[in-house]
Amino acid sequence: MTRTLLGGLTPRAFLARHWQKKALLARNAIPAFDGFLDRDALFQLAGRDDVESRLVVRSGRRWELRHGPFRRTDFRDLPARNWTLLVQGVNLHVAAGAALLARFDFIPHARLDDLMVSYAAPGGGVGPHFDSYDVFLLQGFGRRRWRTSRQRDLDLIPGAPLKLLRRFEPEETSILGPGDMLYLPPRYAHDGVALEACTTYSIGFRAPALRELASQFFMDLAERLDLEGLYADPDLRPSRSPGRIGTDLIRATGAALDQVRWGTRDVEDFLGRYLTEPKSHVFFAPQAPMRPSVFATALARGGIELNRKSLMLHGSRAVYLNGDAARFPRGVPALLRALADRRRLDPIRPEAPLLHLLHEWHSHGYLEPAAPEGATP
Repeated sequence: MTRTLLGGLTPRAFLARHWQKKALLARNAIPAFDGFLDRDALFQLAGRDDVESRLVVRSGRRWELRHGPFRRTDFRDLPARNWTLLVQGVNLHVAAGAALLARFDFIPHARLDDLMVSYAAPGGGVGPHFDSYDVFLLQGFGRRRWRTSRQRDLDLIPGAPLKLLRRFEPEETSILGPGDMLYLPPRYAHDGVALEACTTYSIGFRAPALRELASQFFMDLAERLDLEGLYADPDLRPSRSPGRIGTDLIRATGAALDQVRWGTRDVEDFLGRYLTEPKSHVFFAPQAPMRPSVFATALARGGIELNRKSLMLHGSRAVYLNGDAARFPRGVPALLRALADRRRLDPIRPEAPLLHLLHEWHSHGYLEPAAPEGATP
């Protein structure tokens, strides 16, 4: 199945030859795939407050960008051509979207961003641009023409509502039909134009900027610092230059900074909490109270799975779920590693401490009874 998805390549071969290196065109990557959302379904998602959506309209060389949520009336006056609706995080709201992302689990969950689905009228697109992350572009119904380039000139048009390349020099052209897929590494220039009404499913993998990671880590570290005492200078002498920063203050501050330490575990713990923190528009609905004994029976009969909105990772001594950590001095239990890897558990009878933890997560809405494998409500 994965070989078909990657144009006949194994995941190992794909990662070695193409991942973050060069583009890959996979014909019939998912046989008989023409998408699972039509235009009306996307319009409905774009009208929700908890869904990110954008509408891009082109008129000649003029581009217009609008942000959702949208009302049905917002789509009535659109032209017959040259517009695109983009809906982010479809995997959070549609089971088939989460199932599609699961096909790419040969890439670590920590790198996964979301599934964006776009509907384009004929001529619709978002213009020549580049992304700072890896992306798989899977074609739903209809056809789209993609022009791509490995160009180094990535200057943008100043003042444009979208990040459009000032100069786009396409090197290759591909027309994708239902089930075809194009993989593009970061900073690979591309321009997709709908040849007819069509949908495109974009599986994106985030790549946080190193400056962002470092900044967030130090902010997190600052909240956990335990440096006691105040700066003191009991032997202070009269100053001849009161505007100068004194060497004693410099040395004392330097000595305090030398006490700040961090190691691999601190970095792992930060990444676990940071990478599983839900986006600002994601909310969980607490579950109706369930007695622990009833919950245990449900686990033993049908198993459990993560809510589609939940993000879960595991490290050497902790599991991280939606920004919080559950730590285990002797190592993460295999059951929880399996839940993070597979996002579901078959019927189980966990011991009391794990049962209590799972019951707590269920009460927060992070977990729910497992649906049958392959079900896409």
